Amino acid sequence: MSELDLIVKNGNVVTAADTYKADVGVKDGKITTLGSNLTPEPDTKVVDAKGKYVFPGGIDVHVHLQLPFSGTISADDFENGTKAAACGGVTTVIDFAIQTKGHPIMEAVEARRAEADPNVCIDYGLHAAITDWNPQTQSEIKKIIDYGIPTFKMFMIYKNEGWMADDGMLFNALEETAKHGGHIGVHAESVDVLDMLIERYAKDKEKWGAYGHALSRPCYTEEEAIVRAIKWAEATGGQLYIVHMSTGEGTDAVHEARKRGVNVYAETCPQYLLLDDEVFKGENGHLYATCPQIKKPHDSERLWEGLANGDVQIIATDTCTFDTKQKAAWNGDFRKIPFGLPGVETMVPLMYTEGVGNRGFTVNHLVSLVSTNPAKLFGMYPEKGTIAIGSDADLVVFDPEKKVTIKAENLQTNSDWSPFEGWNLVGYPVTTISRGKVVAEDGKFVGEVGHGRFLKRKPFGKL
Repeated sequence: MSELDLIVKNGNVVTAADTYKADVGVKDGKITTLGSNLTPEPDTKVVDAKGKYVFPGGIDVHVHLQLPFSGTISADDFENGTKAAACGGVTTVIDFAIQTKGHPIMEAVEARRAEADPNVCIDYGLHAAITDWNPQTQSEIKKIIDYGIPTFKMFMIYKNEGWMADDGMLFNALEETAKHGGHIGVHAESVDVLDMLIERYAKDKEKWGAYGHALSRPCYTEEEAIVRAIKWAEATGGQLYIVHMSTGEGTDAVHEARKRGVNVYAETCPQYLLLDDEVFKGENGHLYATCPQIKKPHDSERLWEGLANGDVQIIATDTCTFDTKQKAAWNGDFRKIPFGLPGVETMVPLMYTEGVGNRGFTVNHLVSLVSTNPAKLFGMYPEKGTIAIGSDADLVVFDPEKKVTIKAENLQTNSDWSPFEGWNLVGYPVTTISRGKVVAEDGKFVGEVGHGRFLKRKPFGKL
């Protein structure tokens, strides 16, 4: 056996299917050996994982780094956002290349790669966001999938921003992507009712303050759009992915559709699982504005139920970081709050504390939700999302006993606040390894800028 570059020793290896004690041997960025008592050579780096779990690296399939939005740019750029991810046990992220109307999708992809490639600290992929459906766009779909981007995004809102897809666009895109093994992720909210309600509550914006954001985006605006998108997926045979699902009613709709055999999957995010709309009533309620907005406790419970029973298959974050100065631009008008929260850095430990620690999820199920399912559905498995011979050595040494209180000042993110400030966690990543390189230790980034690579992902992702 050739000399190993790295051995993770004495840990409890966790995959979606199994938990077992083993050493993990790494050579040239790949897992090459799984066994007992692996012997290091003089130049082999050893990471001791005794008493700890060894997880496959977390995969966050929904981040917005360096995103121009609401007259500003999200505070975590590709460098710092991927550093933050690494510190939180995430070794792969997928961001978005958003088409400009009148321009080809590939132009947006190339521009996004120019921003990301020199700066990413872990591996990353891109979704292609379609905002302009025309013969040129249709002809690009297969080309984009062959390029390594089999997943597309469409917004059922943001009419004024020029991002919105109407029903005809969504129908056509579902039809075309299905031919080539792609899928469509949708931001599902009912635009006309939503825009009407926003203006209605804005008339009394001084009265409502930040809570106007919650009042103007009721659950039925998400439910209706999810039901509609599901109908178009059912009619076309396309594969649909509901991003950042926030409602119990939406979860019910996905459940019923999957029972009928519709090819639909769903993700949710920590903010929808752990927070509720009472946060908007506080002094700093405007900080929590995201889109879709945080809902009611019963919605959180239904989402947890969905994660437990398979209605919801993936946890992601929709990370879109704005600091307190950027959020202050709202100046009392909830329509002007930059939407978004920091989240990639705290996803894995939050979900461990709440999912495993408080709700009885197995560690294997946690791994499926934050690593294996994302890898499979988004065309990265088995290179990512598992611990197996030949897989990328993306590993997280996770201490189930480590106690951490979330404080923004201790996090890598550029945000000066956290929606989970003061939350007490039990269980935290202590070492993150990206393709065989240690990139984070004890919450501090120790890797290299530019280490990450663009992932060419495979089509026909399924669970």
